[in-house]
Amino acid sequence: MDAELHCNILKCRKLLTDKAVVTTCSHIFCLNCAEKHFGSSRLCPACEVKLTENDDVVVCSLQPTNDYKTSVLSGLSPGLILEICSRAMSFWTYQVHQETTFQAALLKNANEKNAALAKDLQNVIAEANSQLSLLNDKCSQLERDLELERRKTRDKDERLREKDKEYQKLKVGFTSSLSYSLGRILRQPEPIR
Repeated sequence: MDAELHCNILKCRKLLTDKAVVTTCSHIFCLNCAEKHFGSSRLCPACEVKLTENDDVVVCSLQPTNDYKTSVLSGLSPGLILEICSRAMSFWTYQVHQETTFQAALLKNANEKNAALAKDLQNVIAEANSQLSLLNDKCSQLERDLELERRKTRDKDERLREKDKEYQKLKVGFTSSLSYSLGRILRQPEPIR
């Protein structure tokens, strides 16, 4: 599989598939970025090399026709063809190296962000576990307090039932005594006056 070329403007990084602008300093740009950067200046936007010659910046087809492939090097000496091929391979070597470096930087950045997020996550988990532990302790204490209050309530209910029994006995006794006393009073003849 052939390597892919991307616009060398970091903010763009558009995949280049049809036409592109190449420079003698081994950089390549999409047509939009080239128009923007080379319209006012002849400095390479990637490395800031002065590109003063007409052939320092050229538009090329990345999908040339078969006729172009047949005629482009026709008539040139084998030594010149090899020199052109060598320069083209150097261009590709540089682009692949740049892409590898760029991807490595992205990976490093992503790994650093991932490590920072993992650390933040661990801190959040530790804090959450600490809060859970405190809440569990508080819940256990509340359960103990509730059980204590239930025991107190049962004890008070039991004492209240005992007191109520005593009260009922006293009431029955009082009622009996009252009835007996009233009965005696009513059975006694009234003194004559």
